[in-house]
Amino acid sequence: MSDNDESAITRLLYRYARAVDTKDWDLYRSVFTDDAVIDYSAHGIDAGSREQITEYMSETFSAGVAMSMHYITNVEIELDGDAATVRAMFYNPTQLVFLKHLSYFGGYYFHDLVRTADGWRSRHLREEAMWSENGPRG
Repeated sequence: MSDNDESAITRLLYRYARAVDTKDWDLYRSVFTDDAVIDYSAHGIDAGSREQITEYMSETFSAGVAMSMHYITNVEIELDGDAATVRAMFYNPTQLVFLKHLSYFGGYYFHDLVRTADGWRSRHLREEAMWSENGPRG
């Protein structure tokens, strides 16, 4: 794997985090291919298309999330030509509007990436929640 691929893929993950944390849904869309499947079922959200999940995130984050800050670490990349699989850890302090204290979430992101004319994009994201503290479900 070239340093350029590793750097570009890591920057894509950081762009994902910035998009969610700043609630920039056009930037969020730019992380994914048009036909991407996004799976947040670990949080009780049905997997869906890029547009379905973007709409859900836009509504949910506008109404219920005052602040979030995603940290993405331990990025592991397996490159196979113009495709890549990625496993990365996340740590996410979040201020939910209906809770007095911060909530904290941790787990893994699993991405299937593809190289496009516009650079690396995720065609499938699955989030695996490993732990939470003061989350909405206790």
